[in-house]
Amino acid sequence: MHVLVNKTQPFFDQKPGTSGLRKKVKVFQQPHYLENFVQSIFDSVDIPDGATLTLGGDGRFYNRVAIQTIIKMAAANGFARVLVGQSGILSTPAASHIIRKYKTLGGIILSASHNPAGPNEDFGIKYNTANGGPAPEKITEAIFARSKTISQYNISSLADVDIDTIGEISFDGFAVQVINPVTDYADLMAQLFDFNAIKTLFKSSFSMKFDAMHAVTGPYAKEVFINRLGASENCLMNCEVSETFGGGHPDPNLTYAHELVEELYKANAPDFGAASDGDGDRNMILGKKFFVTPSDSLAIIAANANLIPAYGLGLAGVARSMPTSGAVDRVAKKLNIPCYETPTGWKFFGNLMDANKVTLCGEESFGTGSNHVREKDGLWAVLCWLNIIAAKQMSVEAIVKAHWAEYGRNVYSRHDYEAIPTEAANGVMAHIKAQFGTLPNQVLGKYTVSTCDDFSYTDPIDGSVSTGQGIRILFTCGSRIVFRLSGTGTEGATLRIYLEAFEPNIAHHHLDAQVALREMIQIALEISELKQRTGREKPTVIT
Repeated sequence: MHVLVNKTQPFFDQKPGTSGLRKKVKVFQQPHYLENFVQSIFDSVDIPDGATLTLGGDGRFYNRVAIQTIIKMAAANGFARVLVGQSGILSTPAASHIIRKYKTLGGIILSASHNPAGPNEDFGIKYNTANGGPAPEKITEAIFARSKTISQYNISSLADVDIDTIGEISFDGFAVQVINPVTDYADLMAQLFDFNAIKTLFKSSFSMKFDAMHAVTGPYAKEVFINRLGASENCLMNCEVSETFGGGHPDPNLTYAHELVEELYKANAPDFGAASDGDGDRNMILGKKFFVTPSDSLAIIAANANLIPAYGLGLAGVARSMPTSGAVDRVAKKLNIPCYETPTGWKFFGNLMDANKVTLCGEESFGTGSNHVREKDGLWAVLCWLNIIAAKQMSVEAIVKAHWAEYGRNVYSRHDYEAIPTEAANGVMAHIKAQFGTLPNQVLGKYTVSTCDDFSYTDPIDGSVSTGQGIRILFTCGSRIVFRLSGTGTEGATLRIYLEAFEPNIAHHHLDAQVALREMIQIALEISELKQRTGREKPTVIT
């Protein structure tokens, strides 16, 4: 095996975070671009003798090309083995499980998550560490620093590997093992949930629609729902993996998963609906003509976790990202367990889970998970709901309303303004911060401002400090507005506005969150001057 050392120049302009590096495919197709970043990863971690790398992705365009390059670079950088999902497929939670189960050094996951795919769309790459979770800041900082100074990369002269056939290919001191991407994950789910109860549910008059959105969870859904749980094949939608995700936007929300929404809101709708995203780590839950917010979903799973075999002995604690509603806080209080409020990013949950501080965690951006892996997990959340429905013998709507009756309702919504020019988005945030000194004690409609801040977090495990995590406008009644810039897009900036009002008596609030939050929405627009500063008349997505 001959190792080539290629001279190159640094040309990165984006610091990789929890979600890694995301750019347009054409950017990654530039000579040496992918190789520079992969070498920066390998230069930033210690690779011991005999090390194994997990490798796979969501099946989007350019995955196969990137996988061949990474295999050759892994060989040239001292790895003894690469575990790669058949056809290059591994959902993000499945990759996390593979890293943990086979104790690999870490993994490279090729995905731009819920972003569109295709020759003119997005591609992404990220590194997960040996705990199965996203690389912490000290590693992503090292990768970025290295990417700015890199002058060469190592790549072997190996021929392309057949990644479509399960088995092992051996070379001189190096091997590639092509594994079934689904089996290990499906086995894990069978250990966590009461599959017999869910099988019985599917044998009844219960009906379901699951939408994989032409993305990675299609093969997983077929194995779990059809082969292992006995559901009928017509319960699946869009379950063939496509390099372009069928030309769609695989983000499981009310806007982009409109096919599923139409199914659940028509006459004779199924009892239950769910969708997952591009790489399989997000989920949306629907009942018959009923949408469950991700914040409520987390709280309801926590409140009913004792019905799921894996969590029958209780929860060590729960955690939520700061923008997520406080619904799960109320469950934690009743269960007398800790509840942690963290910045957005699954690595913060990973620290808490590794220290056995929390069992369940979630974020409002349709991500829910537990300590079974170190990533959010879309199919796991769907199985939680199926297990709960099977145990309670209640509809989705009845379960949610019973929860509200017991705990009160955190009326909640998120408004996304996507692809705003970065300068304009930064201007909105700066304008809000400039009001920190004058907003407290102001009466805005029926709300009185209590405090304002830019959320910061000190990690209780490693002591690291994260600042600038989102602007919070807190009201005396417990309601709040949060403004946050998101880094998940590849063009411009996404400005998210989170709106939350607690109502102890659900009879007093309109079921439609947009109606119930109408006054707060107006206050948020006035404080931010968003329309004037961006020219946007309405959000791109409302959830």
